[in-house]
Amino acid sequence: MPTETVPVIRNFVGGTFAEPDPEHCFTKTNPATGTPLATVHEADRALVDRAVRSARGALEDGWADTPVRERTALLRRAADLIEERFEDFVAAEVGDTGKPVTQARELDVARAVANFRAFADIVAAAGQDSYLTDLPDGRRALNYAVRKPLGVVAVIVPWNLPLLLLLTWKVAPALACGNAVVVKPSEETPSTATLLAEVLADAGLPAGAYNVVHGFGAGSAGEFLVTHPDVDGITFTGSSATGTEVMRAAAPGVRPVSFELGGKNAAIVFDDVDVEEALDGLSRSVFTNTGQVCLCTERLYVHRSVFADIVDGLAERAARLRLGDPLSTRTTTGPLISHEHRRKVLGYFDLAEAAGAKVVAGGGTPHLGPELDGGAWLEPTLWTGLTNADRPVREEIFGPVAALIPFDTEEEAVALANDTSYGLAAAVWTNDLRRGHRVAQRMDVGMAWVNTWFLRDLRSPFGGAGLSGIGREGGASSLHFYTEPTNVCVQL
Repeated sequence: MPTETVPVIRNFVGGTFAEPDPEHCFTKTNPATGTPLATVHEADRALVDRAVRSARGALEDGWADTPVRERTALLRRAADLIEERFEDFVAAEVGDTGKPVTQARELDVARAVANFRAFADIVAAAGQDSYLTDLPDGRRALNYAVRKPLGVVAVIVPWNLPLLLLLTWKVAPALACGNAVVVKPSEETPSTATLLAEVLADAGLPAGAYNVVHGFGAGSAGEFLVTHPDVDGITFTGSSATGTEVMRAAAPGVRPVSFELGGKNAAIVFDDVDVEEALDGLSRSVFTNTGQVCLCTERLYVHRSVFADIVDGLAERAARLRLGDPLSTRTTTGPLISHEHRRKVLGYFDLAEAAGAKVVAGGGTPHLGPELDGGAWLEPTLWTGLTNADRPVREEIFGPVAALIPFDTEEEAVALANDTSYGLAAAVWTNDLRRGHRVAQRMDVGMAWVNTWFLRDLRSPFGGAGLSGIGREGGASSLHFYTEPTNVCVQL
């Protein structure tokens, strides 16, 4: 039953908010306090069907044929409106995730605005492929490709960066290319997807081109959406296990999928590194967003000659992190998303202890006072004494934790870093430019950084290999996924 003391978050279908059904609601809690944040309307199969049909209707009513200049102008208006409601988005993001307000302002919401503007520019500047062909028999032909919208796209996003990289990163190019979308946000972070519905409607997006259905995965809105026969493509970010199920659901219609899945990302720190610079970067890559970023570093391979310096320096930086009220600008680190997720992460603490790990920072749950102790808080944690054979080093944990392991040679470091079923990202820290290029190119990942982390150009391809996903998004890669080409051949 809905809780009267908290707001109600409703589904958005066909340009309007659906009235909640008291029998199909669930409570979203604040991860920082453990108290109720909102009551969320869970979409049933009939409402998901209505959302997909509304999306199809928007395409048939002319959205797919809207000129590119009009679609991109609408995205720019949406960016302007997000800026006008900047603090509303910040409040929604902080409430849903518990992340510090400073991060929400400087990274999440600011990048959401940038995503809309960047993809408007990318689509506006995109041309068509064309080829003038001379045939052996003397004939000439002109071949050119016409890119048309993919159609109705299911957009399924998780809870860690719901607005920044995962919602606007997908919705902006999908809409810019003329598709209609049905978004299923995580049940843990329903607010910003719903707020974005208001912004897009105010920007002039036709009814049905953007829909939001709330709920869970199996037996709920997620399953109803990915199995719907009128969905033309699926873009999903989340766990590798869930990605397997989504792929199985997509198979009957042979529908295209774009998956950005889990990661067990490595950093390699060589002996010629600038230690302070590396420590600053490693601290960000391990602890940003409480380690709840698919690109975060969980495995640190450090040359033996600087191993003690890196261990001590990173432990000191972990101790500096300030856990506390997410609305305080002094807070640097928020809670995990839920108590359920914290139990999972703490399970790896037990596994690390059983494997003989030495805790050099953190290792438990903090006490932050009566107002926050009900939240899903966890101490930033570092281990030494583990090997690649141990489960905490092999399996994605998705928390503010990392294992530090020494190495002696470049070949050994590369072998250790590539010894994983995942292949999302890696970082190489060295002052030898040739070594940086050489080692980064040998990483079996979709993205490799040298002397930095999380530095992104929206025109570059984003995605992973192995258990980390299928396909790429960003720049031209996004345009290729969200459109279908038709080649036209004209004999001259």
